[in-house]
Amino acid sequence: MARGFNKVILMGNLAKDPQIRYTASKQAVASFSVAVNRSWKGKNGELQESVDFIPVVVWGPLAENCERYLSKGRPVLVEGRIQVRSYDDKTGQKRWVTEVVAGDITFLPSSGGGKREDRPSSRGDYEVQSSGGGYGGGEPRSFRDDFGGDGDFPMDISEMGPSADDDETDIPF
Repeated sequence: MARGFNKVILMGNLAKDPQIRYTASKQAVASFSVAVNRSWKGKNGELQESVDFIPVVVWGPLAENCERYLSKGRPVLVEGRIQVRSYDDKTGQKRWVTEVVAGDITFLPSSGGGKREDRPSSRGDYEVQSSGGGYGGGEPRSFRDDFGGDGDFPMDISEMGPSADDDETDIPF
């Protein structure tokens, strides 16, 4: 059997505040919807627009950080996988749910509002929240925090010239 590939990347705005709950083993689970706009030209050439509301589930410390730092309208980038599951409702009918299980969340800068008063993003950085393997971890950080904060990302090699040790004949390809 061929190996499968299941990867989703969404960028949009939160349609509602994250709802957090805990499993019996005290594992945090947050759920929210991401509103993703799309546009196309219709048959008559006019611009058409639509919005898809994609359900997202987040586990562990990442779920707690989403509940703490995200709010309705906040722009976000979600990386994860699609999951389809079923359950029996109260009447005994089988229900199917399709959702994105997030592995990484990037908190994008917003123009205002939200729950970020304790850590403003006035520098315009992207704030990253990575799950580190699917179950959350760490506080949000910026790319500048990771790479020294001096504006070189990760370093400026434009001033570096060829060295005397460079010999193009040693390249193996």
